[in-house]
Amino acid sequence: MATRHQARTAVVGLLYAYDLGNDNIGKFSDEILEEGKIRNKQKEFSDILFQGTIENLEMLDAKIKEHLKDWDYDGIGKVEKAIMRLGAYEILVAKTDKAIIINEAVELAKELADEKSPQFINGVLDALDKEK
Repeated sequence: MATRHQARTAVVGLLYAYDLGNDNIGKFSDEILEEGKIRNKQKEFSDILFQGTIENLEMLDAKIKEHLKDWDYDGIGKVEKAIMRLGAYEILVAKTDKAIIINEAVELAKELADEKSPQFINGVLDALDKEK
């Protein structure tokens, strides 16, 4: 059975594909999640995270941009954006515990992004939460 971490990893992949211009990636999410053995409650969890992030994308991007210091949003890597968007959704919309989400985002960044990304993502998500 897949863990929530594995479910979030899959959602980051879906968000990454969406950001690359594959607007129809949601139609293939069932197959992608099944390939990762993400089923039942974790599949439902993944679907909620992906759809919720996409539905709130404009607001999430605006909130993230407010907390970027000396960074051009368009210059940030797509993997980093996917992780931050998912984290921002969980903090601002789903109201998941901040410590859990920041920890998850940092772990995802360590696995999927470059070596400076965990600290950067941690700072942005921590700033987001403080404005709530």
